[in-house]
Amino acid sequence: MNTLLGLLIIALGSAGQSSSYVPIKRVKSWAWESFWLVQGIFAWLVFPYLGALLAVPEGHSLSEILTSGDGAALKAMFFGALWGVGGLTFGLSMRYLGVALGQSIALGTCSAFGTLIPAIMGGTDLLHGEGLVLLVGVSVAIAGIAVIGYAGSLRAKNMTEEQKKAAVKDFALGKGLLVALLAGVMSACFSLGLEAAEPLRVAAEGLGAEALYAGLPAILMITFGGFITNAVYCIFQNIKNKTITDYFGVSGKVFTNNVLFSALAGVLWYSQFFGLALGKSFLTESPIMMAFSWSILMSLNVTFSNVWGVILKEWKGVTKTTIAVLVLGMAILIFSLIIPGL
Repeated sequence: MNTLLGLLIIALGSAGQSSSYVPIKRVKSWAWESFWLVQGIFAWLVFPYLGALLAVPEGHSLSEILTSGDGAALKAMFFGALWGVGGLTFGLSMRYLGVALGQSIALGTCSAFGTLIPAIMGGTDLLHGEGLVLLVGVSVAIAGIAVIGYAGSLRAKNMTEEQKKAAVKDFALGKGLLVALLAGVMSACFSLGLEAAEPLRVAAEGLGAEALYAGLPAILMITFGGFITNAVYCIFQNIKNKTITDYFGVSGKVFTNNVLFSALAGVLWYSQFFGLALGKSFLTESPIMMAFSWSILMSLNVTFSNVWGVILKEWKGVTKTTIAVLVLGMAILIFSLIIPGL
């Protein structure tokens, strides 16, 4: 029962993350870098900080948790900065490929690296026992994502240039594929950051924090590192593209609109890791489910993002065969979530 509850919480967070790019369409008169920076303030600073406060027991402070663990917070920030590169290119993959295809490729790569590298570093034998189950589960998930990626390539062949531009304004398959692969590899550093920040969770519980919230301070330090990377890039682009005026050169109504939808995108994006931290607290009795939790999150993100891709008409105009391939890929992904339980 605990396992099912943990998976449900992770799924709810994933649904939120996959919806986080919808508010982008309501942001007006801002360049991409301006929106990305403002939503990042909410997604990587404000909401992670508020979440981390839930882990602070009465009579203690957040700094007590973050300064414990022999430099674990700094290690988490380091991996967060690397993950920030993935987060940055992840946003670009949405720009060039759309929600469905961009997330599918980036998250597929992220799923594999983010699940298997920590397992290997922890000494897990991937050829026997639970390690083999983990490897099979990740392989099936990657297969599902690959099928979805193939559906995306079919879509590109089926659609005219006009249809591509209508669905995704800046559609560019070649550039988008390279960016999405880079995003996946670097985004896997978030999972490595969670491993490095494990002493923070232990310290929080040692001070009396509820196990449900004990993992949230680690999320804060990783996203803080990611924010630094993204902020430097976005400000550089603001200066280069002369879009710094976006923050004060629009009417008060437009500015308020943009900040509100950026905040909405930020909280929806953060919900995936909020849900992951809470959900994992219910999976502690199953080491393999704990190890597979990252792949579960990524698979669910891909599934929900493609649902949004259909809703946003990114697949409009394609053949029935393409849709059948897409559905098959999503079915394989869902099956991959069942393997560790079996």
